[in-house]
Amino acid sequence: MTSAMSAVSIAVSLIQSLLDYANSVCYGISARNLAKLQRIQNAAAHIVAHHQPKRPSSSRLFNLHWLPIKYRINFKIATLTYKTLATGQPGYLLNLLNTYQPVRSLCSQDNHLLAKPSVYTSIGRRAFSYAAPQIWNAIPLNIHNSSSVSSFKRNLKTHYFSAAF
Repeated sequence: MTSAMSAVSIAVSLIQSLLDYANSVCYGISARNLAKLQRIQNAAAHIVAHHQPKRPSSSRLFNLHWLPIKYRINFKIATLTYKTLATGQPGYLLNLLNTYQPVRSLCSQDNHLLAKPSVYTSIGRRAFSYAAPQIWNAIPLNIHNSSSVSSFKRNLKTHYFSAAF
């Protein structure tokens, strides 16, 4: 194993895993706090890609195929939503997700959308019951219809990767 591959493995196992651990609770945090987390990821990318000439952080993230923090958070919530909808488990999360049922017949009724709950506080906008429909409804229909968790994750990462870069 080369030293570059070792550096990537260490960065992923130590830093990225900490950034990803329970990152779904970071949905809706302030831009200032999100920037702090992004700086940590950028520093890890800088250390891993130290042999590369001076490049912007986004270029390093792109070369390492790492999603920026904002997209990692959305990825985690979307994956959890897909698993919950596909398996019906865990029940406590399934109870928070409601399928969108329009009052009259609309073209969007077959898009597998989730109903967005009415929320009146900033704390409420950070809850899974609000975040999941927001993120889920923004994902293209072909990704919703993925046949397995692995294909969903692959398609979703490709979608977010193209949106980020």
